[in-house]
Amino acid sequence: MTTKTVFDPVPSVVEALALPARQVAAVVGLFDEGNTVPFIARYRKEAHGNLDEVQIGQIQEKTAYFRTLQERRETILESIRAQEKLTPELEQKILACTSKTALEDLYLPYKPKRRTRATIAREKGLAPLADFILAQDAPEAPEVAAAAYIDPEKGVATIEEALAGARDIVAEQVAENAEVRSLVRQVFAEKGLIHAEKANPDDPAPTKFEQYYDFSEKLSDMPSHRFLAIRRGETEGVLRKNLDVDPRPIIDRIRALVGLRDRGAWGKEYGLAVEDAFKRMLKISMELDVFVEAKVKADRAAVDVFAKNLRNLLLAAPFGGKPVIGIDPGLRTGCKCVAIDATGKYLDTVTIYPSQGPGARKESAMKLGAFINTYKPDAVAVGNGTAGRETEAFVKEVLTLMKRQTPVVSVSEAGASVYSASEVAREEFPDLDLTIRGAISIARRLQDPLSELVKVDPKSIGVGQYQHDVYPALLQDKLEEVVVSCVNHVGVELNTASAFLLARVAGIGKDLGRRIIEHRNGQGSFKSRKDLLKVSGLGPKTFEQAAGFLRIREGAHPLDASAVHPERYALVQRMADDLGVDLATLVGNPALVKRLDMQRYVSDDVGLPTLQDIVAELQKPGRDPREQFEQVGFRDDVREISDLKPGMELNGIVTNVTAFGAFVDVGVHQDGLAHISQLSNTFIRDPSEVVQAGDRLKVWVVEVDAPRKRISLTAVKEKLEEAMAQAAQGPGAKRPQGARPPKQKPSGPPKGRSGFQNNAFANL
Repeated sequence: MTTKTVFDPVPSVVEALALPARQVAAVVGLFDEGNTVPFIARYRKEAHGNLDEVQIGQIQEKTAYFRTLQERRETILESIRAQEKLTPELEQKILACTSKTALEDLYLPYKPKRRTRATIAREKGLAPLADFILAQDAPEAPEVAAAAYIDPEKGVATIEEALAGARDIVAEQVAENAEVRSLVRQVFAEKGLIHAEKANPDDPAPTKFEQYYDFSEKLSDMPSHRFLAIRRGETEGVLRKNLDVDPRPIIDRIRALVGLRDRGAWGKEYGLAVEDAFKRMLKISMELDVFVEAKVKADRAAVDVFAKNLRNLLLAAPFGGKPVIGIDPGLRTGCKCVAIDATGKYLDTVTIYPSQGPGARKESAMKLGAFINTYKPDAVAVGNGTAGRETEAFVKEVLTLMKRQTPVVSVSEAGASVYSASEVAREEFPDLDLTIRGAISIARRLQDPLSELVKVDPKSIGVGQYQHDVYPALLQDKLEEVVVSCVNHVGVELNTASAFLLARVAGIGKDLGRRIIEHRNGQGSFKSRKDLLKVSGLGPKTFEQAAGFLRIREGAHPLDASAVHPERYALVQRMADDLGVDLATLVGNPALVKRLDMQRYVSDDVGLPTLQDIVAELQKPGRDPREQFEQVGFRDDVREISDLKPGMELNGIVTNVTAFGAFVDVGVHQDGLAHISQLSNTFIRDPSEVVQAGDRLKVWVVEVDAPRKRISLTAVKEKLEEAMAQAAQGPGAKRPQGARPPKQKPSGPPKGRSGFQNNAFANL
């Protein structure tokens, strides 16, 4: 019986990430102790050498990967050992494997499999003849040697059948050779040319995949969004794809790798087996492997784009804890208006019908005016969906008549309908209509985008790129990681947070989030962070992980409203004592904080990184790290796509950044696209180098295709005339300088003849 050794993933992680072993070992140890990424990143900087959250997350991912790899390695070793085929050399190769693909290649010859042509040949007793082929040396010619294996009862009637069966055995051995598989896989990945064509050439119906009807590009050069576009076309039955490679050089390299000397009759038999191995087994298998790897790579790229956009959206500047009226615009069913207080509590609702004739408009103005006078909002949030701009204009007219300077803010409705019909919304407002719930969500999004958007499935927010084509679990895990990161980055007010927000705080989760709410509802507001320990099921470890990310305004302890962890309260008290002031006087007093000598407080477990964080919090306790709120001013004379004209200058807000450009809301219910070549005067590889979701952006209209609801924009005024001229000449015209490659290498998702994309493509 073999004894399993304890596996240490640190060396493998160090090699994979090129990080110092001490830092990796520290992070792995902290994870093994049950710590979370946000807690490790914020409160254990000395232990891991001040790695950032991304690096810590990578260590967590790689540690899990290599531990899973080790489990598989042990299973494979046990399987081969049970077959009594494990040699010291093979065991060493298996132990040295650092990837699952290489490990499975080594296991393939020993893996239980269905009956193959080689299996049948072995059953016919042709293995010794195959050995002659592999040795390429026998005292007799192949035909003479094969004659000894003719046995009609076993199904070997002729010399050729005997040799064919022997070649089947050799071909399988070649195809299952780990070095051969690695070689062919590498060549396919590096040299393979992906070719796409129309699946049904006789179908005249237009599709959004027309640019891929006769398309070729080197797979290793292909951006992720193009690969996903082709794959989408294949899934929808519009396209078919394959990977083209020149087989001769590959076969020659396989022959050399397996030691084929290529002389004599036995060498000829071996050569035929190698060609069969490539054409019948390796080509299909490796093409599949390479496509799977390309899909994984494309998925990761798409998920990273989504995650980056989501992070920017979640961390958008909040209007703050102020009373707001939210309006969900509508035509036939009217506009649902709701009032919420500074904490987001729902107060009242009224429905107005400003678009249903002069009489209804006048009555709506009176009702809205009375509603505003009653609840005195600091802002009015209007959803940007159907009739959004018209409703926004109507509200401004009413406020002007009332001589009020209340700002009217257009708020994205993305995902609001999903929220309003969700179980989350039903739990919050069981007695309210869906449209009223939507209006509440719109108002709260203005107050605090993060607190409200955590209730919505991130996939419904619409800031991704081919999000429905990527592996769902990968997308879900990454988006959850982003949400958790943002929530803990900002911090959560314990006495007003929803259960959905609390669930994303480090160490808490859904069940404890609900228990905290139940405790708060039953026992009243939390007076201090220590009161958390009174919540059923919340123990010391969870408290350690979560406490620093929770805030209690006007709590019993002056530091409860800050990001200073309770484990450092005694240290800060010592600082106050050294200055001769009480703790409450020190907190929020920059002048006093500047008098502190940080070197005095450095110890074995508290270094300068933690002390610098503490100092920053003492100067501005509980400071919101998000930017200050700034309203986007859309043009009042531009409300519909028909109002747009080429050359027009507009203010917009970036709603989505993809690999091929940025989509911009310019206030016409349809986002326009600023192609990557129209985002900067200089060459950029990634639009996120110059813009992010949520950015305010001045743009100029290049082209408008109202029937297709497509708007082409530029953010570089100097490129406007050239871009407009190119657009006017049609899709075959020469691209502006700095644009992406020509037609055979399209730069974005499938597009129409106008040459620009609709934001809907980014969310396919």
